[in-house]
Amino acid sequence: MGSTTRAVSAAANVQAQTIYRHFGDMQGLLDEVARRGYASYLAAKQDNLTTGDPVDQLRRGWSMHVSFGLANPALYRLLNTDPRPGAETKVNSEAGSLLLRLVTRVAEAGRLRTGVEEAAAMIHAAGVGVTLTLIKADAAGRLADHEGLAERTREAVFGALVTDPDDAPAEGTRAARRARHAVALKALLDGGEQPFTPGEYALLGELLTRLATAAADGAESDSVAESGG
Repeated sequence: MGSTTRAVSAAANVQAQTIYRHFGDMQGLLDEVARRGYASYLAAKQDNLTTGDPVDQLRRGWSMHVSFGLANPALYRLLNTDPRPGAETKVNSEAGSLLLRLVTRVAEAGRLRTGVEEAAAMIHAAGVGVTLTLIKADAAGRLADHEGLAERTREAVFGALVTDPDDAPAEGTRAARRARHAVALKALLDGGEQPFTPGEYALLGELLTRLATAAADGAESDSVAESGG
């Protein structure tokens, strides 16, 4: 990121000890900058959870993510090109939690093809990649060369993860339908009151996860069976 405690303290006309006293270290200062810059964005993301179809909410969330990055390129790079491997800022953690809630709602509606965590990871990775690509293009004055890229990428990712509401009940092979129902049931059970002991719930979660991830292995054989082959 190129910022040092000495450079920042000189620019702010304060002693370096002031930064350590208020923020702990340079990374603490950068995290606070990110938190303040992200506050209105996170509030808008929170509002997006309140109404509407969950897949539409997910689409709006994607568009908000890309728009925020383009409007705040330096802050976005600060949040998403962190040089500390394995570390996560508080604001990124909050944004990730909101994404998980959105994806969980899609799962609860029976429209998610894979597990919630996997789907959220795919959406996040694709969204960050697209946004950084557009930020780089914008800085080079070539944003117009990538018109529609964010929307096309979003629909490609969503097409792999989300079913159409009209086709969801019958779409796909038996294995694919089992997977969607398993994902939906696990999402509905997670975080709520359980009629199971901890051991029973752990076993049930393992079985539902296995059903959710077995669709790819069982799809071909189910397709042959249903066609009479």
